[in-house]
Amino acid sequence: MSPARGNRTPGGEPNSGRPVRLKDVAAHLGLSPTTVSLVMNRSPAARGIPPGTQDRVRAAAEELGYRPNFIARSLRRQRTFAVGVLLPEISEGYAAGVLGGIEDQLLQEGYFYLVAGHHSKPDLFDDYLQLLTERSVEGLILVNTPIEQALALPAVAVAGHREIEGVTNVVIDHEMAARLALGHLATLGHRRIAFFKGHAHSADTESRWQAIVAASADLGLEIDPRLTLQLSGGPAGEQFSPEEGYREGHIFGQKLLAVGVPFTALFAFNDISAIGAMRAIVENGLRIPDDVSVIGFDDILSAAFQNPSLTTVRQPLHEMGRRAAAELLRKLSASGEDSPAAITIEPTMVVRNSTGPLPGDG
Repeated sequence: MSPARGNRTPGGEPNSGRPVRLKDVAAHLGLSPTTVSLVMNRSPAARGIPPGTQDRVRAAAEELGYRPNFIARSLRRQRTFAVGVLLPEISEGYAAGVLGGIEDQLLQEGYFYLVAGHHSKPDLFDDYLQLLTERSVEGLILVNTPIEQALALPAVAVAGHREIEGVTNVVIDHEMAARLALGHLATLGHRRIAFFKGHAHSADTESRWQAIVAASADLGLEIDPRLTLQLSGGPAGEQFSPEEGYREGHIFGQKLLAVGVPFTALFAFNDISAIGAMRAIVENGLRIPDDVSVIGFDDILSAAFQNPSLTTVRQPLHEMGRRAAAELLRKLSASGEDSPAAITIEPTMVVRNSTGPLPGDG
């Protein structure tokens, strides 16, 4: 049996169980311990070290089994290198996509995170905020979590929308999103468009609806209140799973059809409700897109695998999470640069098979 990793000398011989130290890696490479430390601890100062040298350091550390001592690093710098992430819940596509980007960026920079789901429950939000602070997180990322006042820690919000002092908002360009979706439908000849508004607990709801109203006016489209339904999203404080979201979309699709007012297209608040509504439309003997076109929002994984596949507005969720984490780490650095009030991310239109020309025009 070969000796375990972490038990080799720089020359590759067994070292009687002594853990490999940073200076062992430095001696193995003929570099200074400072250079190795900067690379292994992902210090901002490591940007001045040639990429080839950084690759050599990481390869040697892997070969020798060296791992940075996180506790020692924290004590030495009197920092925890930990970030708190607060979100409603993590089982649905939106939050999971954002969280993936947050995780990738934090790991790249040598940070870890603690995540808490508050289920849109104000008292639970306050409890978790205090708990994360007691765990000495250095900053906070809030995902789809409305906040009303300044926070004691550096913070970045994804889909926060309210201007809170010291909090940078990473937001989708809702005006562009509305123009993309409604412009696509208008080009296909649709004028009678139904809408699913977001539920009251979502930070995106009001901003997106205002953008839809403005885009509709610009395109000469009239919004019929009878064809506009607001999703309930479940009572505040209750977890709302993707399965419940699909079910709600199905129920609201049935409600929309029961109104008895003709429409030829539906623009839903998110993909989950759009997919649920598609089922209701088909159950009522209508064809998609021959009779009714449907557009969602987010571009979750399952959107491409529906029958027909769902046309949607894609939010670059991973990129939004990555940008949020990068901005928070910039706040935590000693750069002293002013943080922007908002970082706006552009959406894209993904045209699939759930939209088509106005019935009778094709």
